[in-house]
Amino acid sequence: MTDLPTAKTRPASNWSAIWVLPLIALVIGGWLGWRAYNDTGISIQVRFESGEGIQVNKTEVVYKGMSVGKVKTLALDDQGKSKGVIATVEMNKDVEQYLRTGTRFWLVKPSVSLAGITGLETLVSGNYIAVSPGEGESTRKFKALGEEPPLSDSKPGLHLTVKAERLGSLNRGSPVFYKQIQVGEVKSYLLSEDQNTVEVKVYIEPTYAKLVRKHTRFWNASGISIDANLSGVKVRSESLSSIVAGGIAFATPENRKDSPPTDPSLPFRLYEDFDAAAAGIRVKVKLSDFEGLQAGRTPVMYKGIQVGSLKALKVDPDLSSASADLTLDPLAEDYLVDGTQFWVVKPSISLAGITGLEALVKGNYIAIRPGDKGAAPQREFEARAKAPPLDLRAPGLHLVLFTDSLGSLEVGSPILYKQVKVGSVQSYQFSRTRKQLIIGVHIEKEYEGLVNGSTRFWNASGITLSGGLTAGIQVKSESLQSLMAGGIAFETPEAKVPLTKRIPRFRLYANHEEAMQKGTVVTIRVERADGLSSGTPIRFKGLDVGKVEDVDLSDDLQSVLLTARITEVPERIARVGSQFWVVKPELGLMKTANLETLVTGRYLEVQPAVKDLGPQKAFVALVQPPQVAVAEPGLSLVLSAARRGSLKVGVPVTYREITVGKVTGYELGQTADRVLIHILIEPKYAPLVRGGSRFWNSSGVGVDFSLFKGATVRTESLETLIQGGIAFATPDGERMGNPALAQQTFPLFDKFEDEWLLWAPKIALGK
Repeated sequence: MTDLPTAKTRPASNWSAIWVLPLIALVIGGWLGWRAYNDTGISIQVRFESGEGIQVNKTEVVYKGMSVGKVKTLALDDQGKSKGVIATVEMNKDVEQYLRTGTRFWLVKPSVSLAGITGLETLVSGNYIAVSPGEGESTRKFKALGEEPPLSDSKPGLHLTVKAERLGSLNRGSPVFYKQIQVGEVKSYLLSEDQNTVEVKVYIEPTYAKLVRKHTRFWNASGISIDANLSGVKVRSESLSSIVAGGIAFATPENRKDSPPTDPSLPFRLYEDFDAAAAGIRVKVKLSDFEGLQAGRTPVMYKGIQVGSLKALKVDPDLSSASADLTLDPLAEDYLVDGTQFWVVKPSISLAGITGLEALVKGNYIAIRPGDKGAAPQREFEARAKAPPLDLRAPGLHLVLFTDSLGSLEVGSPILYKQVKVGSVQSYQFSRTRKQLIIGVHIEKEYEGLVNGSTRFWNASGITLSGGLTAGIQVKSESLQSLMAGGIAFETPEAKVPLTKRIPRFRLYANHEEAMQKGTVVTIRVERADGLSSGTPIRFKGLDVGKVEDVDLSDDLQSVLLTARITEVPERIARVGSQFWVVKPELGLMKTANLETLVTGRYLEVQPAVKDLGPQKAFVALVQPPQVAVAEPGLSLVLSAARRGSLKVGVPVTYREITVGKVTGYELGQTADRVLIHILIEPKYAPLVRGGSRFWNSSGVGVDFSLFKGATVRTESLETLIQGGIAFATPDGERMGNPALAQQTFPLFDKFEDEWLLWAPKIALGK
């Protein structure tokens, strides 16, 4: 029998190849379903005021040139008060995160306006809906804008605000120019909160943002600017585009090239035109004379150059003055300070000549003289009634003349040297005390060397008559011009006499003879000018040796400076050591002096120097007349006291209420603990002073009072009661002592003892 292998059993499989096809179909169906779900967009509703230009399944939603959605249906909106159209838009799921309340939609279609052509690409592709993502909560309903929104502030570049008084022809999209190159555009505009100005939002492209500085000026460049006058016609326009659509231009003034970068949060001013922006600086001027001035036409001139213009002129309610608004060149900004002067120039004909002749051609204008650079800035001024005197910085010599009377002089009167006009009167005004007139004079630069410290000026106005029956009559006039308009002449008798001040001061004499009188001019400083004036005499021993020519305050205002001329023996008086003092009346119980000055007036007394120590021109007057040391006979003694009290030089020394001497001086002792009083006893009474004599201060009144004896009032004399004095007594017998020696020292007691008054020695008086 053959062994056969045993068969193995295996379970039957349930899988069949026929299931492959259903599985494949299931996978494909799932994939297609997932794809259909994934490709399905997000449905939103956008409300438009009109459906014009919107087509179902054709009009797309475009963001930055890419399609992100499409209009699926259009339906009328019956719920709102105003009829509109609701577009159902299917948006790509990729933009779901941007569908928020701040997102904005608007329809873009071709538009032609003065500002330019927009939406030109829609002529080929058709209208489309533009979208601008925003912030806020997620939403599916939106309201479309009527027009494109302004540029976002987040767009790279410079975003600014300029304020204008009116919008003019500016519009959204109006160009912004720099040197006629468009560098930006107008984003939007709106009224300010106070509704007085228009705020214009401006965008500057990043490439040009650095051109805008802190002091940059913007102006309205719309249209054409035409300026026509006798000089010609000037036409200005920024570009053809700005003529049609309006525009803004800007520039930084030449003097502000170092201006720091701008702060975008601070608004700029939008000027009306190029001229206003170039002038830029607004100034208000109060005018008392505004005849012939016209807003928009009257220029502001500086040395023949126009530096600004009159923009507005408003007459004040009282009709006596007007307020002028000026715009000035930015270059003048640093000079619009305290001290800047304005005045109106118009043709004027007077005896002094013709002024403002150029105003006959160009019309009346406003002139300006800048103040000192660095002074306090100022924007409001009050114009002068007439042109100011020549600027002290002008070439030439500026000097001042003092006179008691102006005569026929006026501004413009000539200054003559040998009948040649070398200068002119610039101004005149009263001095501080109003007792004199101060005349400002300018000598032209080529003639300034004719004036030095010895120059004499005199009034050459009118005609001078001199002569008599025998010599005939002489008629003299400096020139026909000075005869009519007044004038000043001068001579310089000495050469190389330097001027002592930057602005020299001279006296203006009444005539040639007075000006050329000889003598030496000196200055005398006194504490006060009471009773002193021009013409006050200077005397020596009752004789006039000179007179005061000018009285004025010193530069430090602490004293009075007298300018005087010494005409008699000036070489003896105007030298070192001479003393001057004011002689004035003295009225008092004990002394009366100089009563004649009550009638004749005060005068100056001079004590010439004894020795010749050299010339001197400046002196300081003494407060009191000098004490002349004269050797007087008598017995000189010294009294030692704790204090001087009311004693002074000249008070009497008495014996039994009889004046026998006087005080001649006083000084501190060597150790400064005592006062040494020098007295002089007349020779006749010198024997009365002995070694035992007692001296006491007899000044004032002594009072003794008791309940039983009453009151006793004692004084040496009326003279000592008023001005003080010294009394002494000498004992009898052995206590008398020997006769006093010269310069012997005695103590001075404050008061006497009763015993001293009882002393009565018998002493023979001297001869």
